[in-house]
Amino acid sequence: MATMMNMSVQTPVPPKTVWKPGKVKVVRALYKYIAQNADELSFDEGELLYVYDKNIEPNWWKAKCRNREGLVPANYVEEQTEEIELPLHDAARRGNLSLLKEYIKQGVLGTSLDTMGNTSLYWATRAGHLDCVKELLNLPNSIVNAQNKLGETPLHVAASRGHVDIVNLLLQYGADPMIKNNDSLVAEELSSHLSIKNMIQLSQRQSNKTYGYTDDDYNDDSD
Repeated sequence: MATMMNMSVQTPVPPKTVWKPGKVKVVRALYKYIAQNADELSFDEGELLYVYDKNIEPNWWKAKCRNREGLVPANYVEEQTEEIELPLHDAARRGNLSLLKEYIKQGVLGTSLDTMGNTSLYWATRAGHLDCVKELLNLPNSIVNAQNKLGETPLHVAASRGHVDIVNLLLQYGADPMIKNNDSLVAEELSSHLSIKNMIQLSQRQSNKTYGYTDDDYNDDSD
C-alpha cells in the first residue's frame, strides 16, 4: 500500500516529431541568409528549402538545401508552403542525389507511382541523372521494367532521349529491350542514336544465346 502511495503519476511524454516520408514541405527563401552558427544553414534568396522538422525550437526549422542541412530562420522563407506528395519522384526529376538518398533512408518507397504510372526511376532516367539512376537501381526492388500508362519503361525513355550511359546501365540491371509501349514500339525503335541501337541489339543477342548442343552438333561428317 505504501508503495502504491509513493508512486507518482508521470505526465506522458509527447512523441518525438518524426518526418513522415510520404510528404515533404518545400519553401522558397525570401532573403539571403548566412549561417551564424555551425548548426545553421546558409542559403540564397529564391532557393528552395526542403523542411522536414518544424519543431526544433521556436522560429527555427530544420531543412535541406542542395547537399547541406541545418537550421533556418522561419521568417526568412515564404509562409505559404508546397507539399510534395511524392518526394522521391521530385528529387529524381531534379537530380538532387542528396535528398534522394535521404528519402530512401527515411523509408520512401521506390515503387510508388505518380498519376501517369511513372516511378522515380523513370523520372531520373528521363532527366538524364545518371547518379540518381544508379542509386535507384540499387534498391531491393528497382522495378526496372515497370511500364507507365503509355506503356513506356525507363529503357524506352532513355533510348528516346539519347542517354547512352543510362541505357547501358539499365541493360546491365535487367531492362527488357523487347517490351513494347502502347504504340507497339520497343526501345530501340525510339532511338536515333546508333550506339544505343547497337547496345540494345548486343544485349538481345547475349540474352538469346543458347548453350549446349544444337542440331548441327549431331551431324557426323566423318562418314
